[in-house]
Amino acid sequence: MRVLGRYRITTFQIIAFSFLFLILAGTLFLMLPVSSRNAGSAGFSDCLFTATSAVCVTGLVVRDTVTAWSPFGQAVILFLIQVGGMGVVTAAVSVAFVSGRKIGLMQRSVMQEAISAPQVGGIIKLTKFIIITTFTVELAGVLFLLPVFVPIYGWGRGIWFSVFHAVSAFCNAGFDLLGEGIPFSSMTGFAQNALVNVVVILLITVGGIGFLVWNDIRMHSIHFSRYRLQSKIVLVTSAILVLLPFAWFFLFEMPDMPLPERILPSLFQSVTLRTAGFNTMDLTGFSGSGKTIMILWMLIGGSPGSTAGGMKTTTLAMILVTLFSVIRRKQDVECMGRRIGTDTIRSAVAIASIYFLTFFMGGMIISSIEKLPLLTCLFETASALGTVGLSLGITGSLGTVSRLVLISLMFLGRVGGLTLIYAAQSVHRPVQSVRPLEKVTVG
Repeated sequence: MRVLGRYRITTFQIIAFSFLFLILAGTLFLMLPVSSRNAGSAGFSDCLFTATSAVCVTGLVVRDTVTAWSPFGQAVILFLIQVGGMGVVTAAVSVAFVSGRKIGLMQRSVMQEAISAPQVGGIIKLTKFIIITTFTVELAGVLFLLPVFVPIYGWGRGIWFSVFHAVSAFCNAGFDLLGEGIPFSSMTGFAQNALVNVVVILLITVGGIGFLVWNDIRMHSIHFSRYRLQSKIVLVTSAILVLLPFAWFFLFEMPDMPLPERILPSLFQSVTLRTAGFNTMDLTGFSGSGKTIMILWMLIGGSPGSTAGGMKTTTLAMILVTLFSVIRRKQDVECMGRRIGTDTIRSAVAIASIYFLTFFMGGMIISSIEKLPLLTCLFETASALGTVGLSLGITGSLGTVSRLVLISLMFLGRVGGLTLIYAAQSVHRPVQSVRPLEKVTVG
């Protein structure tokens, strides 16, 4: 912790306030007349919502990005996406590192919490890896998207479109500049373009899987058995979470489409579903079952230490292995030959409880205020809380209170529920006495 006067700031408070400061700064920049195509057309509510969505790499928008914002405004949004995706603390430490400033123990500790690193040791080396990986992967994405966008938009706009979408995809943000003909159309015009689909899928996957996992892959190559348990859990869980909705979408959500043409849209939507917020399919045409699957998957989100938000793949995995252990009447919770600590299980249950409670409460509040179907509103709140960005088309028509609900959920989903709770608590922990034990019957 750091002491300012008589007030002690914890690492959790630094993380929370850093995101809040960036959102407010982004809001002010977007309110500048030069940021809008029509000077003065963007009010405080629109700018605050857009800045929050960009910093929290969500992708929910109340104004179409390409038609409402000027090139300067788009550049501001892209900067917010980049810093928000890497993590505000990571970006700040990166700047300090590049400028040659000494990184103290306090900064290293905050960095550890921000990227969910297992230990403080080696945090600077890991930061270097994050910086290099981020810009290398984004540059590769730009180069592969150029052959698609340059022939359509010309060299100037083609390069800008390639940069914007590569960064947005890697940071799992879901912002796009493809709404000139049909506003809010996302990538529906490229549903059968194999190059765009594959490049965006890979960018989303690399960004959402987590830097710690890629560090394991860098160190141990294809030797899966040498990976840390967290990396194994992330890879296995992520693969399952892609395959299940892919199978559902392919089999049930496009009955009138020829089988070969279902492959790319089904795969793209199953990958972008938990984190990114792009879409190549009309989501309003999905069945109730399909929308329910999307809601649950959006709440899960990406993986720890990644550019994605949500309650995280590892949280889901811990709840499931705990369930299996209870069913098998095992005393300890085990996963892949390792025993899981009680603190990890308690944190997973707490995080899942926070996400599901706030998700339902937010959906019911919006449904009551806006007089909209509950499922539609739950889709919106799941998208905000999971920092996904998918929508059934109601975002722009929501009132001030409903927007504030979504803004709060986006902030919670990116910063993390437990981080915000710990940030609001006192630095001093009360001495806890051990209470008498009594059994309570459940189930």
